[in-house]
Amino acid sequence: MAADTPEEPAGPPDGPPVPPSRRDGDAADEPPHPAFADYATESLPAAAVGSPGKDGRLELRFAADEGGETNLVRDLARAPFHVSGTLGHDPLPEAETVYVQSPTGGVAQGDRHRIDVEVGSGAVAHVSTQSSQKVLSMERNYAAADVSLSVGRGGHLDYVPEPAILHEDSRFFQAIDLDLAADASAVVGDVVVPGRLARGERFDFERYLSRLRVRRDDALLVDDATHLRPADADPSAAGVMGEFAVVGTLYVLVPVGESDALDDLSDRLHAAATGVAEADGTSAADDRRDDTVRAGATRLPNDAGCVVRALGHRAETVTAALRAAWDEARTDLLGAGAPDSRRP
Repeated sequence: MAADTPEEPAGPPDGPPVPPSRRDGDAADEPPHPAFADYATESLPAAAVGSPGKDGRLELRFAADEGGETNLVRDLARAPFHVSGTLGHDPLPEAETVYVQSPTGGVAQGDRHRIDVEVGSGAVAHVSTQSSQKVLSMERNYAAADVSLSVGRGGHLDYVPEPAILHEDSRFFQAIDLDLAADASAVVGDVVVPGRLARGERFDFERYLSRLRVRRDDALLVDDATHLRPADADPSAAGVMGEFAVVGTLYVLVPVGESDALDDLSDRLHAAATGVAEADGTSAADDRRDDTVRAGATRLPNDAGCVVRALGHRAETVTAALRAAWDEARTDLLGAGAPDSRRP
């Protein structure tokens, strides 16, 4: 998690920073990580990597107008993504919300998705998904998502999608790159469900790797990853996930100069996340209960912010714990809590 120098300079002073470039000439099936190199050599029997329907693209750009209201000024969606407009239900009146939809059954082998979200100076945006992301069973190759997030001066982004459900034999790589201006903030959430738990699937996927990198002012502040391969190491071992199946992470990135308040923020995020379980009467002795959640919070390196991690038996309980922490973080950063979920 040491500082690093990005490949490209920062963007203009009034706009969002320019994220590190993806080389345009790269082959569509170039592995994003050495762990996926063998999968990349496996050809697909039907639609090839990069063919129509496999190469999803989503671009969202938010900007604040003269009155301080945030507007969605650009949206481009290529299958399997769909955007039907914005929702004005945020507790912060000037903020804007977009729910990303998908008409497909889930993420399939050979899918390559690219998501770009830019939040301009002074804008406040919330991006989520309509439903959980199903990563379908795979026989060959793998699926990958490349997510680029950037927030300009005085802006804020909440990127909190619904959980990813890893079906049997699935292989999925997700890279999230977040670039922040000095006084920008963001909240990024990630919840992973290791199978269709109601059907008895539990850690039957092949490989899952999700990596978050946060940059500010030409420096790499945070480099964190969740990498699970049940065939190599038992996720249910002590010190990994133990009795629990679902893992969730919430990253809270704060503006520069907030380091003195981070210990207090970490304590409040911890109290919020664990308070959900305590409200249900959960004790340390009943980790096998379906509604049990274990959560903790700590500071991120380089005074970047705080991270909250939660373990549970069900996606709903882990999501609830992280949502409580998100509400606390957003109140601290913006003076308004997290938007209510629009899911039924």
